[in-house]
Amino acid sequence: MTSEAGSPPYVSGFNPDIEGKRAECDGGAAIVGTKYAGRQFFAGTLTGDYRDFGSYPWRWYLMARLTEKPAAFTQDAVWCDEGSLTLMTN
Repeated sequence: MTSEAGSPPYVSGFNPDIEGKRAECDGGAAIVGTKYAGRQFFAGTLTGDYRDFGSYPWRWYLMARLTEKPAAFTQDAVWCDEGSLTLMTN
């Protein structure tokens, strides 16, 4: 997807139906300097914010107030692929 100069390559939005819901997210990331990837697990609260990438939207939701994250992950929030999210029941 190309974007006009100065505009991000995604469309931002908000889904109030998932705001405040607890969720888990399992994803992967490349291991720097290798041809391998590792799995990463996160748990936290969905903010409702999302970003759609591409012509056929690939949706990513923002998870904050993380209760579980990899030891080396220093950020307070993470973007999770919609297909990798599991909503938790309280």
